[in-house]
Amino acid sequence: MFVVMIGFGITLPVLPFYVERLALQEGASPRAVVLHVAFLTGVYSLMQLIFAPLWGRWSDRIGRRPLILLGIAGYVVAQVMFGVSTSLWLLYVARVGGGILSSATLPVSAAYVADMTTARQRSRGMAWLGTAASLGVVVGPAVGGLLATRDWHLRWSTEHLKVDSFSIPFFAAALLGLLTMLAALRWLPESLHDRPTNPIQAGPSRQQSPDWPVLLRSLAPLLLLTLAAQFALTMFEGTVALFAQAKFAFGPTGVAYVFVLCGLVMAVFQIGVVGVLADKVSEMKQIGVGFAMLGAGIALLAIANTPPLVFAFVGLLSLGMAFIAPNVSALVSKRGGEQQAGASLGLQNAANSLGQSMGPLLGGLLLLWQLNAPYLLTGGLLIAIAAVIAGKGLAARRTRRDGC
Repeated sequence: MFVVMIGFGITLPVLPFYVERLALQEGASPRAVVLHVAFLTGVYSLMQLIFAPLWGRWSDRIGRRPLILLGIAGYVVAQVMFGVSTSLWLLYVARVGGGILSSATLPVSAAYVADMTTARQRSRGMAWLGTAASLGVVVGPAVGGLLATRDWHLRWSTEHLKVDSFSIPFFAAALLGLLTMLAALRWLPESLHDRPTNPIQAGPSRQQSPDWPVLLRSLAPLLLLTLAAQFALTMFEGTVALFAQAKFAFGPTGVAYVFVLCGLVMAVFQIGVVGVLADKVSEMKQIGVGFAMLGAGIALLAIANTPPLVFAFVGLLSLGMAFIAPNVSALVSKRGGEQQAGASLGLQNAANSLGQSMGPLLGGLLLLWQLNAPYLLTGGLLIAIAAVIAGKGLAARRTRRDGC
């Protein structure tokens, strides 16, 4: 997860500027550029929304390892296609294909962690997984920003394909993904120890298909929390490059620093705080605190008037996400049950993806309307969710006290 997310993070500071260059070459207006950035960010998550539950369920049947490898392979192909694209339609093809295949990686990796941990260890295990991913997002944007700002004196093109200095970050991401796939082939064991030797016959003989409506009803509150958190985070990720460019004249390097800080705070606090609190503070209390911090950090970005304030508020929102992500994943895996870990976490990844597809799109539209609108409205929504969680917690405590 660490190396895969390095590859993902490499593209974060580069993608908006890459899309802008291709869109302007095709005669798009500046407003259309904003929409293309939003759509290209959102369509990837839309494919994950559709396919993540299927990958999660299939991993319950045939094992985690094959689908993790498939997800990494799809990611590699998509990055290469991005690097050689000469038009927006090729970027969309790469984004759709990459979203379909690479959507196997995250839910199946989380299911792998669920296989390898007890219910008591689950929050700490998910925190470790989140830390690995966050550290990758720390390293990736820094590398991507450095690769994008250097002139590699590379020029090659055909009618539909082109390689130049902008291609280097995507090729670097593909190379890291390929190395990760080779390492996984060699060293990643199967975690589903009762996996049948013949995967083709695995379905009916191994276990009954989950009752999706029942599973959805059981997980609905947690899926809504997942949706809200991912909507907010990806709204920020999908608009911050354009927001910071308009307000503070940030280029790829400045945007890379924003993503590095975001990933670093999430990495440090997921394992340093959430891991320590796992046996001391309930998951829902940590989630409520996380929503309050995430909402406050996003809302305060709207009033930031200097770059240091931007970085301070990014740190606050990242800390909030560090409290939310591993605890929600732990509760999902517990509530879904051991035999349906892949299906449950696949549904959570679908909720993640729905939030990820809505966040950049609505954020981009709000950004066109008013520069600060996405941050004020999203921050207010998250603070309201934190208040609801706190209210329910107080009501439950009062009920227990009255019952005693």
